[in-house]
Amino acid sequence: MVNEGRGLRWSQLAAITVVVGVIAWMGWRLYLNRGHLLGPASWVSSVLIVVMAILVVAAGLPVRRFLRGEARRPLSPIRAARTLVLAQAAALTGAAVLGWYAAQAAHAISDLDLPGYRDLLWRLLALCVAALVLTAAGMLTQRMCRVEPPEDDTD
Repeated sequence: MVNEGRGLRWSQLAAITVVVGVIAWMGWRLYLNRGHLLGPASWVSSVLIVVMAILVVAAGLPVRRFLRGEARRPLSPIRAARTLVLAQAAALTGAAVLGWYAAQAAHAISDLDLPGYRDLLWRLLALCVAALVLTAAGMLTQRMCRVEPPEDDTD
């Protein structure tokens, strides 16, 4: 499976989400079987993850402007490379965080009769959506950093 320099793919991120989700689900199952409850989840965490997504996209905009020829100042190749790495790190992190919180949400759904689990479920679902937004922001920014190969017919 050769990627040919195209960067991360959605299928890779889905695999990371599933692997992290399964491992987290098993870990939480062991923890919950010992009589513990799911830990707290915060609305603030959701907001912070979305803010990170916005910052990742904002970091990619100067690279996009430069590649389209719309930039007023030159762009350092190091900055462009770092932006690409940031975008890919955001996508990978978002996928892993989505798996982590989805596993907790699955446990919360199965135990909705426990006190406080309804509110916890909403916060976990918000965290899942925020993680998905971070993943999408990373993939969008990765696309902004893409340099198309030249279109000539010579080798």
